[in-house]
Amino acid sequence: MREFLSRYFGYKEFREFQKETIEAILRGEDTFLILPTGGGKSLCYQLPALLKEGVCVVVSPLIALMQDQVKALVDRGISAVMLSSASKNEQSIYESLYKEEIKLLYVAPERFRSQRFLELLESINVSFFVVDEAHCVSEWGHEFREDYRKLGLLKQKFPNTPISAFTATATPKVAQDIQKALNLTNPFVLKGTIFRDNLLLNVKRRVSKGYEQILHFLEKYRGDSGIIYTFSRNESQRVADFLNKKGYLALCYHAGLSNELRSQTYKKFINDEVDIVVATIAFGMGIDKSNIRFVIHTSLPKSLEGYYQEVGRAGRDGLFSEALLLFNSSDEISKREFVKQIDNEVYRSVAYKKLDTMYSFAISSKCRHQFIAEYFGDNIKRCESHCDNCTKDEVKKIDITRASLMVLSAIYRSEQRFGQSYIIDLLRGSKSEKIRQNRHEKLSVYGIAKEFSKKELEAVIERLFDLGAIVRGEYKNLLLTQVGADILKKREKIEIDEDRYSAMKKISIKESIKEVDVKIHPELKRLRKEIADEEQIPAYIVFSDKTLSEFSRLLPKTKEEFLAVNGVGEVKLKRYGDRFIEVIKGLKDV
Repeated sequence: MREFLSRYFGYKEFREFQKETIEAILRGEDTFLILPTGGGKSLCYQLPALLKEGVCVVVSPLIALMQDQVKALVDRGISAVMLSSASKNEQSIYESLYKEEIKLLYVAPERFRSQRFLELLESINVSFFVVDEAHCVSEWGHEFREDYRKLGLLKQKFPNTPISAFTATATPKVAQDIQKALNLTNPFVLKGTIFRDNLLLNVKRRVSKGYEQILHFLEKYRGDSGIIYTFSRNESQRVADFLNKKGYLALCYHAGLSNELRSQTYKKFINDEVDIVVATIAFGMGIDKSNIRFVIHTSLPKSLEGYYQEVGRAGRDGLFSEALLLFNSSDEISKREFVKQIDNEVYRSVAYKKLDTMYSFAISSKCRHQFIAEYFGDNIKRCESHCDNCTKDEVKKIDITRASLMVLSAIYRSEQRFGQSYIIDLLRGSKSEKIRQNRHEKLSVYGIAKEFSKKELEAVIERLFDLGAIVRGEYKNLLLTQVGADILKKREKIEIDEDRYSAMKKISIKESIKEVDVKIHPELKRLRKEIADEEQIPAYIVFSDKTLSEFSRLLPKTKEEFLAVNGVGEVKLKRYGDRFIEVIKGLKDV
């Protein structure tokens, strides 16, 4: 195992959970691994595929993802192919499989509809199946796919062939559903900590369209790779155009573009020909690009699972990366309109709960990483230094007990039938037609909060959401929880951070300084790009950003020193070592 880890993958040590997972696969057990993006899931099945007889069949959701993984494996000297609708040499792939010349075969889940393909699998030696992005199996997950659900047939048709399932995100309920749907037999289960210690999470209230906030954020990331997620196709185009006018290399990506345009954008991003992709959520699932430095969301995502998977695309190489979420309260309301269109009542109810959780995350004053960990059934301490809530300066607390009791009373007196805007209007004594129709000007709470502005009452309501004192009903109506009822009954003291109460002033985040030589690192990136263009492969496949940083820091001058750098294997030493060493020596002499 260690010999192959070094020879083919260039690593000296296994990461957490990799060795245990590989050993379980080599023992022939079904396995299920939940490991955050960047944790090294791919190696957990790629390495044992080399050690076991036969071919490992990997089920993956996207052609672009499979293409990238196959390229990376071939570049390491490993025989791997992809079989898809885009394959022009399908017959030759079948012949190579019969001859046992292939170690890893990548296919989409739709391929299992083909009787010819199933007959092929029955006639060759399949060492084990891999179900990548396994959360797509679960009906309770955020990216459920019908063809993934049907992969339960694997155990029916190949009962003696082990299955390994991998995902970055799964709540306890989703994890159980995946194992059940795939018919895993007493699986070896490992779950990594949800905490990403190289990822800084920031959440800010969006000002206008958020363009100036995006520009301010991007100042420290010029020339770096990043993804900006938008709510709509039109917005992705507008943001991309805006950034290009400001001197950034940006392209948009959404489902409304032709397949050819989307493919071109994806390839340019992978090959570092464009720095930023502005996209809807149609982009990025399983993207195998290690040097993404930042992810921005311009509005509230629809679920915490989706959000965490999307920000997880940053920093897969282990280097410092950052995520910024811009939102306002209207995001949650507009997303509820989409949820309302779901026909299935059970799924609709689940979608509402996911959206409520996402909104709670955005307005929470709790450690961001701790909030996410608890949602996924993990228990961690406050991150202290990796989110805006933990790193902001100590702020003054404001007593909002009186305003909070007014809000809770208004919700109760109006029979918990109305939304946020109505409650605020009621408290401020609005003469709106709706209030008169309901005869709510007769209520004791009518007009009792005239001294507070709408923004101040919105901040109070957000704090009550944060405390779990109120929740939103299916029809946007505010509902009291037991926590809220207790606050109202006991008249408990409620406080809010001054910055959240007074229009949410900007929170300063400590910037991370890259510990690399500022002269050498750009030259190494230039050489990497030159080699990538020559070989027509993405730059990160040559060497990751993390490995380049190690070159800049360690300055290897011999082949032995070069091979000792993490991420350099014997194959890559032979292919690229001389050129990199020559550049390093030349720059060092200067």
